[in-house]
This record gives sequence, structure tokens and C-alpha cells, in this order.
Amino acid sequence: MNALLTGVVPVFAMIALGWGLKKRAFLDDDGWRAVERLTYFAFYPAFLIPAVWRADFAGGAAGPVAMATVAVALTVALLTVLAKPLLQITDPAFTSVFQGVIRWNGFVFLPVAGALFGPAGLGVAAVAFGVLAPALNVVCVLVLARWGAGQGGGWRLALSSLLRNPIIWACGIGAALNLSGAPRPALVMATFDLMGPGAIALGLITAGAGLSFRYAVSRPVLMLTVTAIKLIVLPVGMYWLAGSLGGDRMAQGLALLAGASPGAAASYVMARQMGGDAPLMAGVVALTTVASAFTIPILLATFGYI
Repeated sequence: MNALLTGVVPVFAMIALGWGLKKRAFLDDDGWRAVERLTYFAFYPAFLIPAVWRADFAGGAAGPVAMATVAVALTVALLTVLAKPLLQITDPAFTSVFQGVIRWNGFVFLPVAGALFGPAGLGVAAVAFGVLAPALNVVCVLVLARWGAGQGGGWRLALSSLLRNPIIWACGIGAALNLSGAPRPALVMATFDLMGPGAIALGLITAGAGLSFRYAVSRPVLMLTVTAIKLIVLPVGMYWLAGSLGGDRMAQGLALLAGASPGAAASYVMARQMGGDAPLMAGVVALTTVASAFTIPILLATFGYI
């Protein structure tokens, strides 16, 4: 129960704070976008680089977590594409359903992983995040390029997005420093450690500020189906596969958390840019975020982590 209180409750309290600040017009839209950019391009890389740099790549957990999360997410992605003729929704709406069932919010996953499993777990979680994020970005861009309204030339946008993604750069830099055995200067690490907590706090607040519930009630069956797949099917599948691949209890717990994390706020931005159904995407993110506040503790308790 203590792990639940310290690892999960503060995360959703910060999301609720962001939502409340947005409703109270604490900042205008331009102000929120500026905070989001500062977090995404400065604070979050400063949080991820040392986490990956300190990770124990030889510990046996990173491989099963990364493989399980990627394999299950891509399997669900393939099944979603195969089920498209049965869904009877527009092509742009399908792209939002597709993103909704596989994309995840690292701003929720990483702080909960760190609280439950400590620095070792946080390092492994960051490695898994660095593997899964680019893979899902690529497949989501391809789906949007195929079925988004007015799209074409998706590969160019995909490549540009990957090359400019600060999360991928941060994880790559951290991995390179880790594998090279580079020393960790005290002043550099102290600077990173000062910025890290700011990344988590600002990331969660901006995630809350971006929630929109207006569309969540208009298509209840579709929304509940997407939420169930994202918050139940994915985490259970990832947990099982991580164990099957030889992962220990921590690896399975991290895989479970990865799948149980709510939809990524960045999905809404991608939907707007590439002709997806942006209101539907906003509703999916909002509903999965609220629902995950309940499903994450339930899953952790069910599998014996709290």
C-alpha cells in the first residue's frame, strides 16, 4: 500500500493539478505550449540521459522488458489494422483508434517505475522507453500517412519526426555513454539531477492541462473498447511475455506498467498534424488517463507488486 501511495497517487495528483490550472486559465494556450516545449526539449532529455547512463544493461531485465513491450504493442497494432473493415468508422477515426490502443505516456510510466523499483528500475524503464518510443512513432506515422485525411509522403514526415525527437536522442546519448564506460563527472550529474524532478513535475502538469473530455462521452462503446485494450490487454500481455522471455519480477512489473500507462498526449498533436480525428484522439487520451488511475493500482495489486 505504501508503494501505491508514493508511486501512483502523486502522479495523478499532478495530472489533476494541470487540468485544474488549465480550467482556471492559469496560462493561455501559448503559455502552455511554451511550457510543453521547455519540458519536452530541455528537462525531459536531462532526466533520461542520466537514467539510461546509469542503467545496468547486463542485469538481464532491460532485454525482456524492451522485447516484450515492442512485440505485444506491434501484435496489437497488426490485429487493429486487420480489424479495420469490421469497425465501420472513418479512416481518420481509425488512425486515432490505432494510436489509442498502442501508444503510451512516458510521463506516467517513468515516475511510477522509479517509485516502485528504485533507480535500477528507472534505468531499465528508460531503456525500454527508448526502444519502444521510436518503433511506435514509425508505425503510427505510417498508419496516419495511409489513412489520415489529405495525407501523402508519410515517410518524409516519419524520418523528420524521428531525427528531431529529443526523447530518442536522449536515450541514444545515454546508451552510448553507458556502453562506452564514460566517467560520470559529479558536476554534470548534479546538474542532471537538479533538472530531473522538474521534468517529471512539468510533464505531468502539461499532460493534465491537455486533457479534453468533450468527445469521450459521444461514442461510449468505441471509447470503452479502446480503453480496455490499452489498459488491460496490453499490460497483461506484456507482463506474460516478459516472464516468458526470462525476465525477473522487476522486468515483468516494468512491462506491466508500460502497458498500463495511459495514452500519450503526443498522439493528439500527431493526429492534428497528419489528418487524424483529433477530437476522438483527445477523448481517448483523457479517458485512458482517468481510467488508468484505477487500473494501474488494480493491476499492481493483482500481480502482487503492492
